[in-house]
Amino acid sequence: MRRHQIEPRPDWRETVRAQGMLYSDTKLDDGATTPYWDESACYSFTLDEVLRLEEATEELHRMCLAAAAHVVERGRFAEFGIPEWARAEVSRVWREQPPTLYGRFDLWYDGSGPPKMLEYNADTPTSLIEASIIQWFWLTDTRPGLDQWNSMHERLIEGWRGLAPRFAEGPVYFAWSNLEETFEDLMTVGYLADTAHQAGLDVRVTPMLDIAWDGRRFRDSAGDPINTIFKLYPWEWMVAEPYGRLALDPGTPTTWIEPAWKLLLSNKALLAVLWELYPGHELLLPAYLDGPRDMTEYVAKALLGREGANVRIVTAQGEQFTDGIYGEGGHCFQEFRALPSFDGNHVVLGSWMIDGEAAGLGLRESTKLITDGHARFIPHYVDTPRTP
Repeated sequence: MRRHQIEPRPDWRETVRAQGMLYSDTKLDDGATTPYWDESACYSFTLDEVLRLEEATEELHRMCLAAAAHVVERGRFAEFGIPEWARAEVSRVWREQPPTLYGRFDLWYDGSGPPKMLEYNADTPTSLIEASIIQWFWLTDTRPGLDQWNSMHERLIEGWRGLAPRFAEGPVYFAWSNLEETFEDLMTVGYLADTAHQAGLDVRVTPMLDIAWDGRRFRDSAGDPINTIFKLYPWEWMVAEPYGRLALDPGTPTTWIEPAWKLLLSNKALLAVLWELYPGHELLLPAYLDGPRDMTEYVAKALLGREGANVRIVTAQGEQFTDGIYGEGGHCFQEFRALPSFDGNHVVLGSWMIDGEAAGLGLRESTKLITDGHARFIPHYVDTPRTP
């Protein structure tokens, strides 16, 4: 694993925008902008490293499913902050196993040993277009003879094809929160809808705020029934809203993707349950819910935090923290492992699970130890010739 300083393509901004990435820049707190898609650098991996990451990702996914089963069987929902009224319904959805498509692990990795799981966003992961499409076209433009760990686009299409027989009649809806100031959520939903369309499905895209309840079922703004819907809208938000009970009611004829049991995988409490079930596992870091225990250096993460918000790092050198709106639901305390630094840039690996298989890699880096909404996305390649 190596970081390389490179020359960006002269027309990179126009190129990535034409490929569907309208959020190629990040707005800073002072109003200025900085590139989010950053091709002034790239990372290279050996084939052995990719195989190691692929195997670790799938093993972690199996462990997370086992942890979810454990939580359901033991009724440990309170540790995840799941409302009492929703627990039986989450258990039911887990037993029924409705369709699920994707998730993204955030991993610590420096190329010298096993990766370590930092967290798992298995409900509403983003950074999808850049990982699946934009960096692939970057590779074909700049290193056409080399390969990349990236079968995401093909896996998404095949995933939709495999799930289609389980869907009720009618189009598959794709909804985004429409609460963001950027295009990221909309473009992510639009891209996923396009992969479903390529799989032969009838698709419609709608903002969440246009979904209505008619007393019996959910409908779109035109009054058409919604039987199947992918939502880029977190389940913890849904269960906190009035219509959350209806979304989880077994009599409501709507299939939600991702399903409600993903509440258990996108919650930092999962980290503590995993460490309890697999103590000392080489892919995990020690983590607890009742405090840092005997850890002298640790990270306190809000159970439902996003984009690096409400994170506190405690080390011998002092404390670092980020503000946010997610701290009220409790914290998980995970052993501190400084993100690997390459030329002063701290990198975190996003390893994608699609349709039950590890499917590709995206990298974000920052000059800070906490990866937040100002991080940059950096492309990668595998230092081996591409298979024809």
